Amino acid sequence: MNPIAPTNTDEYIAGFPGDIQLILNQVRATIQQAAPDAEESIAYGMPAYKLKGKPLVYFAGFKNHIGFYATPSGHSEFAKELSKYKQGKGSVQFPLNQPIPYDLIAQIVEFRVVENLEKVKTKKK
Repeated sequence: MNPIAPTNTDEYIAGFPGDIQLILNQVRATIQQAAPDAEESIAYGMPAYKLKGKPLVYFAGFKNHIGFYATPSGHSEFAKELSKYKQGKGSVQFPLNQPIPYDLIAQIVEFRVVENLEKVKTKKK
């Protein structure tokens, strides 16, 4: 929504109307709580989180939904829970006219944290 490319998550969120900012800030807080060691940045024009240098999750605001991107594995692991939402490969849309499933977002992030840490362990062997 903001024509100027944001350089950080605060700038990104500030580019949205107040009601959407509240939701985006809650998504951000949910991710940070579930992955306190993750590094926050902007990638592909949206807030991005990495753990141990590996992509973890991304999120984005839109006029009618919040996009959440946890790579294909994060979505396939929670396919049943996500089945009621519009999806793409590695993405899901949470409509703004429905409650945002923050608990589910936290569970997906926690799954991705474990997955990333396992990848790092495996690589060190």
